[in-house]
Amino acid sequence: METSEILKGKYPARAHAAKVASYLQSKNPASASATIYLEGQKTRLLEDNDEPQPFRQRRNFYYLSGCALPDCHLTYHIPTSRLTLFIPPIDPEAVIWSGLPLSPADALSKFDVDSVLPSTSLPAHLASLSQPNGSALLAVATQVSSSTLSLNLAAFQATDLTSLHPAIDTCRVIKDPYEIASVRHANHVTTAAHLAVLRALKRVSNERELEAVFIERCLALGCKEQAYHGIFGAGTNAATLHYVDNDRDLKGKWNVLVDAAAQWGCYCADVTRTLPLSGTFNKESRGIYEAVLRMQKESLLMIKGGVMWEDVHARAHEVALEELLKLGILTGGDKEDFIESGVSVAFFPHGLGHYLGMDTHDTGGNPNYEDKDPEFRYLRVRGRLPAGCIVTVEPGIYFCRFIIEPYLKDPQQVKYINKAVLEKYWDVGGVRIEDDILVTSDGYENLTTTPKEIDEVEKIINGS
Repeated sequence: METSEILKGKYPARAHAAKVASYLQSKNPASASATIYLEGQKTRLLEDNDEPQPFRQRRNFYYLSGCALPDCHLTYHIPTSRLTLFIPPIDPEAVIWSGLPLSPADALSKFDVDSVLPSTSLPAHLASLSQPNGSALLAVATQVSSSTLSLNLAAFQATDLTSLHPAIDTCRVIKDPYEIASVRHANHVTTAAHLAVLRALKRVSNERELEAVFIERCLALGCKEQAYHGIFGAGTNAATLHYVDNDRDLKGKWNVLVDAAAQWGCYCADVTRTLPLSGTFNKESRGIYEAVLRMQKESLLMIKGGVMWEDVHARAHEVALEELLKLGILTGGDKEDFIESGVSVAFFPHGLGHYLGMDTHDTGGNPNYEDKDPEFRYLRVRGRLPAGCIVTVEPGIYFCRFIIEPYLKDPQQVKYINKAVLEKYWDVGGVRIEDDILVTSDGYENLTTTPKEIDEVEKIINGS
């Protein structure tokens, strides 16, 4: 089914609730008689101001409701598989300012739930679910208001505030067709925005202008929210992994790294491209770009359900070493010497990618930031990739003085680095290429269609 047709349907909240309930019961059979309770994000005012803060729905709540409205609640009664959404009642004082809110009837038509009630009926509803056997209630410890905890949950025989959060995190890893369609559409809009940046590249003079071009396209195509704060880093700014200033002049810089993406229906894309500001990569930039592109392509060849993510990451490092040796930046040994030394981390210091979904760095990756091996410490995903997950594949090579200079002072590392050749590459800044990959049982599907081959990128920039 086409993406547009899938997205015409309702977000599959009841299927998600049933999936979470099944997972909970697999860990604890007693959960079969329990009730899931979640609170959505509340309206919060800016400090010393009567304007609301920008609203972002709690992702766990959205996963079980598809509802992005503030001040809502939900229950899922596992024994009857009944999902109930609670929305704020009409406040007559607010209608003059904000208009009529969604009615319960409209909400029932819009969301995939069994019933919709005003939030004023929540206490009585919770009390009814706790009887007659005083069944258990499952909630998230940090996402239950104190009033609800003290007044409404006391009637339950037990309150489990620890099991639900990891259960939802785990269930979110494998995506259903609606979620895949959402990420695919976010990528479609993101590609249009990246193309607009490519076409604007030679007529702008500051990073912020590129950010403006990107955001305009996303808004115009219906994506009001960005998946994350975009990175528009020119020159050496591209060596900062999460550069956020986006306000420096482009004059005199070789390249610009654009890591930016749209959000659609609470689902994110995450795409990075590195572009030559002159319209043509110079020798040093082209050499690094080709190296990173090969790192990505070699990684993608390994992707399929069940692959060990650490093995894919390690292969990306091997390719980086081969390419840096070919360029003459590394010297004085062979690939095995370089692998043992860990020198590749100086140039590729982050993990190869992360799960993607409602969060840019999505849940369920089980990272181990205490890993003693710096090559694997910042991997946001550990273990085998299941079919049905979406993962980013985003290798990079960077020339960050703060990171590389300690290696130049270490006698065991500096012997592998040709300082004279390295000196030619500082102004490359950093090159990263990132796509969003749907893992299948026998391979993968690349959801990102943004151009990345050198010839195509240069042709678009130059208007040919």
